[in-house]
Amino acid sequence: MDSLFVVAVLIVLVLVTIVKGVRTVPQGSKWVVQRFGKYHCTLNPGLNLIVPYFDVVAYKVTTKDIMLDIPSQEVITKDNAVMIVNAVAYINIVQPEKAVYGVEDFRLAIQNLVQTSLRSITGEMDLDDALSSRDQIKAKLKHAISDDISDWGITLKTVEIQDIRPSAGMQAAMEEQAAAERQRRATVTRAEGSKTAAILEADGRLEASRRDAEAQVVLAQASQRSIEMVTTAVQDKELPVMYLLGERYIDAIKQLAASSNSKLVLVPGDVQASIRGILGKN
Repeated sequence: MDSLFVVAVLIVLVLVTIVKGVRTVPQGSKWVVQRFGKYHCTLNPGLNLIVPYFDVVAYKVTTKDIMLDIPSQEVITKDNAVMIVNAVAYINIVQPEKAVYGVEDFRLAIQNLVQTSLRSITGEMDLDDALSSRDQIKAKLKHAISDDISDWGITLKTVEIQDIRPSAGMQAAMEEQAAAERQRRATVTRAEGSKTAAILEADGRLEASRRDAEAQVVLAQASQRSIEMVTTAVQDKELPVMYLLGERYIDAIKQLAASSNSKLVLVPGDVQASIRGILGKN
């Protein structure tokens, strides 16, 4: 009976020893092994053998790309504007022993490092440059932190600026500035339009006056020519002159009589003498 118990204990001990000595590491992971509390080796994916009771798996580290969300923070730019900036970083652990022994918490350390570098980079830029230079900020940020985290056995795959925008107060100020600028442009446009209209109106009046003057000159020349022709035709004879004056006189009376506002009919007092003069009778 005692021998069976001993055999059973030995079998259990062998099984436990085998279990402790055989480690199967899944794909996408690496395990850090310590021997007597000191780093011994790193187990790669697959079947691995360790010394039971002496070697202990202390850390299980993923070798997949890790996404780190960098919290939003306020940043003061070179021109004293306040911006809200956040980012996301993608890292990969290539040397797990450095990642677990080189820094207390590599995730928190990288987050703080990215935040500090981001404040430093954007603090050297003006607001307009920062808002329009995401690629430049990204390149500078990646260069700034790659060397630091390489000492921890970590590679920075990429870092992206998720959001970069002015603070709420700065946005309100920018909107007021934009509204004032639009109002100024509208005022300038209206003033230029009024100026152009006034110039065109003055040019129109000037052109009309010039043409009126030219028309008066033409009429005066026509009248002069007409008078000269009548003078040449009449010479010293009174009868043609009297005939023309009488004809004009009669036309004037007709126009006056044809007017809708006319209430009187004018009859010349010397109508008989005029008729006799036209007929050539004394």
